[in-house]
Amino acid sequence: MNEPDFAAAQHVQFIDYKAVDWRSVRRTRFQFYQRFHYAYPGPIQNLKQRLIVIPADRYAAQKVHEHHLAITPVPLAKRQTIDSFGNRILDVEVPQADQAVTFELLMIIENERQSAPLPPIAPDSVAYWLQPTSLTLPDPHIHAVARQLQATTTTPYDLALRIHAWVYDTMHYQSGVTTVDTTAAEALRLGKGMCQDYAHLMLAICRAAGVPARYVSGHLLGEGSSHAWVEVFLPTAAGFNRVAFDPTNNREPHMGYITVAVGRDYRDVSPTSGSFTAPYGGQLSYSKRAGLTLVEYTDGQTLQS
Repeated sequence: MNEPDFAAAQHVQFIDYKAVDWRSVRRTRFQFYQRFHYAYPGPIQNLKQRLIVIPADRYAAQKVHEHHLAITPVPLAKRQTIDSFGNRILDVEVPQADQAVTFELLMIIENERQSAPLPPIAPDSVAYWLQPTSLTLPDPHIHAVARQLQATTTTPYDLALRIHAWVYDTMHYQSGVTTVDTTAAEALRLGKGMCQDYAHLMLAICRAAGVPARYVSGHLLGEGSSHAWVEVFLPTAAGFNRVAFDPTNNREPHMGYITVAVGRDYRDVSPTSGSFTAPYGGQLSYSKRAGLTLVEYTDGQTLQS
């Protein structure tokens, strides 16, 4: 599409993702429509907004074919940069808005099964991912769990797998009991939370157990909002390989997952953040419509909407 049709994008018929045999998929194409709407009691000034909502052009076997972002009112400035993790960062400045600011995003993303593994990562590049953050700082309980799981495994992969399973078995998915500022230790004490809590807890245990790991923000079909999972770095003779785990769903991510950004924890990849000048706050509403428009299997069978 040359000019984005945001209205039409909300009515595209998608392939039923529940009927897809993800083990046999060779290539997929997704369409994403997202709308972020900020409402205010009155006018605001000096809005400075940071968005981390569009993936890098390429991430492993994932490719962004198209992306269109519309902002109302029209911003004074819009800058795109790439951060130290390789994420695409959009910084927007709106000098004044009456009572609302809206961001509409339309993306076409393709995922293709890799014919060869990614090149290994040098050891000095993964040491950074062993460092705890304020959201993943281990407490005595997390340290004890890390030691316990270390004692029952013989390989780094087995250890990562055990940590992943332990988090899934220990936590209970529940909304409204945590926020994006809840730490891994707090989520563990509660024993419940959302996908970012599962990811933070797995990161805390991995790092305490000597397994380099990072936070992944993205999308999973069927999820109304964004999703979070974990990538661990496992040693090989040639370096470290990256392996993804989704502790919320107790599986390794398949080709129905789309990566938006990676970082140390949620704060590195928050989809929206910013500031404005006004004597009152604002209210964010969010909607997403995403789905499959093409599925190609390894045997050549193709489904297309």
